[in-house]
Amino acid sequence: MQIGEVAARTELSLRTIRHYDETGLVVPSARSPGGFRLYTEADVDRLMVIRRMKPLGFTLDQMRDLLDATDRLDADGELNAEGHEALLERIRGYERDAAEQIDRLRVQLGRAEDFAATLRTRLTPGTTRS
Repeated sequence: MQIGEVAARTELSLRTIRHYDETGLVVPSARSPGGFRLYTEADVDRLMVIRRMKPLGFTLDQMRDLLDATDRLDADGELNAEGHEALLERIRGYERDAAEQIDRLRVQLGRAEDFAATLRTRLTPGTTRS
């Protein structure tokens, strides 16, 4: 599929997808005869991983590292048991980091909801300040 369809499916901008290509994070699987980027479902899956990592504050290098670990895990035939376990541990580390960031975001969301509720009470007729 072409970049426009990928952008619509992933809700990423064309500019962001091109940036990920230029940095080698997600390189399109092919190019059309006219030079247009062509993406596969696997490419879209990679972009979705990145899209999910981004709001959690992961860096491009961390995204690249996680994608490398999952790629190597998927090509498991070349790994010994020790290498397989090392990759799983890398992925577990990202899962722990994601869980910690989600907890922090929940606290921030709670504070934001409290703030919005406070503002709503100010807007309700008959509400007075104490």
